[in-house]
Amino acid sequence: MNRSSLIRFFLQAATAGLIAGLVVLALQDNFFGADSTSDTERRRASFSSAVEVSAPSVVNIFSSKTIKRQRHPLLDNPMFQQFFGAPRAPRERIQSSLGSGVLISSKGLVLTNNHVIDGADEIKVALNDGRSALAKLVGSDPDTDLALLRIDLPELSGMAFGDSEQLLVGDLVLAIGNPFGVGQTVTMGIVSATGRKHLGINTFEDFIQTDAAINPGNSGGALINVNGELVGINTAIYSQSGGSEGIGFAVPAKLAKRIVDQLLVNGKVIRGWLGLDLQDIDHDLAKSFGLPNLQGVIVAGVYRRAPAYQAGLKAGDILTAINGTEIDGTRKALNTIAALKPNKNVTLTYLRQGKQRQMSVGVMERPASTTPGRRR
Repeated sequence: MNRSSLIRFFLQAATAGLIAGLVVLALQDNFFGADSTSDTERRRASFSSAVEVSAPSVVNIFSSKTIKRQRHPLLDNPMFQQFFGAPRAPRERIQSSLGSGVLISSKGLVLTNNHVIDGADEIKVALNDGRSALAKLVGSDPDTDLALLRIDLPELSGMAFGDSEQLLVGDLVLAIGNPFGVGQTVTMGIVSATGRKHLGINTFEDFIQTDAAINPGNSGGALINVNGELVGINTAIYSQSGGSEGIGFAVPAKLAKRIVDQLLVNGKVIRGWLGLDLQDIDHDLAKSFGLPNLQGVIVAGVYRRAPAYQAGLKAGDILTAINGTEIDGTRKALNTIAALKPNKNVTLTYLRQGKQRQMSVGVMERPASTTPGRRR
């Protein structure tokens, strides 16, 4: 074999070896790439990181109160006592309830539903790490069904608030709580609707609706986004069976944060009140009242001795503006009135018999109230 042939042989061998190496490398990359892609897809499909961040801040709440059983009035009759002796003292029993809550501060602040702790003589908070402590009530707000507790324990982790106003229908959310007392449980769903109202659950309603399973014991628990941020406090379900039917409601985090701020300062939420029962205007009502559009709300009733009653507002008037702020529905009217400061005057613009009028009304502090609902 001459020298040129030898060189050609080595070049061909080297080329063949290079091609074979590239083929093997490509096959290996494809093989391992399939596993890598699978791992990535699995991580994308899992919300374990969001749960890992938020779950330690979700707590169980055990409350109890003493209930005295009513006895028959006959037992207090002197004649009955003369013949049968003095009756026994009324028997007492302990009524317990179970719910959930969310640590929102490393200083031990726990946000939950008012109906979870309402009337409780003792409130116990149990953490996910096994620790527990008795809680003190900082303040509550029955009108939004929220309450704020405080516990004294070291090394607490508060959940970060997310922007509930950025939620869109179809966004993935997770509900964390203690349903039926089985232990901390995570369920997944989507945002089914936002701004739900007129449900008869709370006085002030602006609910996030979700199909994430919410059951008894979930009340006061967290509704989180995929980043592990708090976007709502699970409050109620719509159910004919008593169990989850895919229609749950949560108080938005933004509203909850405003309530927390007031409870920390005042121990309660101070709202303005005029004593009005309002109704939205639809096309049929607009036609019957001779209104050119749907602007404003109908005054369906006025509470006696309330500020609006004393100022002369009547049922059938059409309220169109409050201090110059145009009103386009009962939700805006209720929130605008609630934001007014008590002991101040407010200017109401309204229609009566087709004529626009104005009046000045003194604002009172809204009386405390409770509204029953389908809560869990």
